[in-house]
Amino acid sequence: MAKFSLLVSVCFLILFHAQASQQSQRQSQCRIQNIDALEPTHRIQSEAGVTEHWDEYNEQLECAGVAVTRHFIHSHLIVNGYTWLKCAGRGLHGAVIPGCPESYQSSQQSEQSEQQQLQREQGQSQQQRSLRGDRHQKVRIVRQGDVVATPVGVAKWIYNNGDTPLVMVSLIDTSNYENQLDGRRRSFYLGGNPQQQQQRQQQEQQREQGQRRGSQQEASSNNIFSGFDNRMLAEVFGVSTETARRLRGENDNRGNIVRVENELQVIRPPRMEQEEEEQEEQRYGGNGLDESVCNLKLRQNIDNPSRADVYNPRAGRFTRLNSRKLSILSYLRLNAERGVLYRNALTAPRWHMNSHSVMYVTRGNARVQIVGNYQRPIFDGQLRQGQLLIVPQNFATIKQAGENGFEWISFQTNNQALTSPIAGRNSVIRALPQEILMNAFRISSEEARSLKYNRDEIELFAPRSESQGREIAA
Repeated sequence: MAKFSLLVSVCFLILFHAQASQQSQRQSQCRIQNIDALEPTHRIQSEAGVTEHWDEYNEQLECAGVAVTRHFIHSHLIVNGYTWLKCAGRGLHGAVIPGCPESYQSSQQSEQSEQQQLQREQGQSQQQRSLRGDRHQKVRIVRQGDVVATPVGVAKWIYNNGDTPLVMVSLIDTSNYENQLDGRRRSFYLGGNPQQQQQRQQQEQQREQGQRRGSQQEASSNNIFSGFDNRMLAEVFGVSTETARRLRGENDNRGNIVRVENELQVIRPPRMEQEEEEQEEQRYGGNGLDESVCNLKLRQNIDNPSRADVYNPRAGRFTRLNSRKLSILSYLRLNAERGVLYRNALTAPRWHMNSHSVMYVTRGNARVQIVGNYQRPIFDGQLRQGQLLIVPQNFATIKQAGENGFEWISFQTNNQALTSPIAGRNSVIRALPQEILMNAFRISSEEARSLKYNRDEIELFAPRSESQGREIAA
């Protein structure tokens, strides 16, 4: 049985601008002296899926100015909203951008002009008009490893047409330029309703933590139609009052992920034609100059090993996504990175010069250390699948994969995030004069030379003992 949901919420990974006044607020919240691996704090069961939220009032998430949500959409579901997407599984995705044309249309409609259609509608019954076909904005395929970026306020839907659950991790930059409400995550549902369970959970959290969660409680009400009068809705849409009641979600407790009774049928090109179009997009991309908002590419796969930016056959790979590869990120001011480490391999110690980093583990485990301007690490522990870790700007990190390897996706709060490695061929240490190292660390000339040149790799390091590593073809 197919399943579906309509939701206009901040729930696909949305990346926004950082406003100066809000940026100062973010800076004032970054006085943390300890970092923890984070698990979701509450879970919301819908008719056909599950939504999990991390506590956005956690000081680490407040420091980064983000909110994070995870959706599990079971076979043949839809969820709708606006966000960034890191998915496992496959499905269809649609984004409704105001003012853009309905470029997907049935053949019957494409043969007739708008005026002819209006003339034909005169005297037709509602049932007759409903048989003429459909038209809508572009529908895209999404699959495992895709990142989807959507402008703020754009309605979105997701439909799972695969055989396995669709897992989406969404990041919302709550301190963005566009968010002029209160710097908190607010979900505005176009269709579907949050479960009463969600409201009860938030009420309990309010009682436990005072009134801090008032904005969340307000944001998790029913869909946006629920506040309108039945007769006014019926008038503006030209429908019956019974249809208006359904729009308002009266007595609808299915949540925001709901079932589709039959397989969802939408207008889209044959698979081969669409895949060829997508391959062409991947090959040439967009330059951000000759693209209108309506034609902007919204999706990029960062899980394909052949597109890796950094690759070490004995250590792993990095794939980076910024506005040069996906031009819409120049508007959204965010960045993404996909990392894969083989068994016992390490990342070079490094820091992000102009952004915070939000890391979500997709597979395996690793020991991670984060250090800053304190005498001890602010994080030194194991990180495993499904956990979240915040790395503040300029704090340095090292990751070492466990026996089963380590994979993650991270999001930076700058579309041109700059990384400074401390070790390796392109590192700070390599670029410093040998005499500077000798005097700075009180080491010999030979030790300084070893410090500079013993690691000739870039960003990804194989374990020093050959018996620990393994050669893997990407």
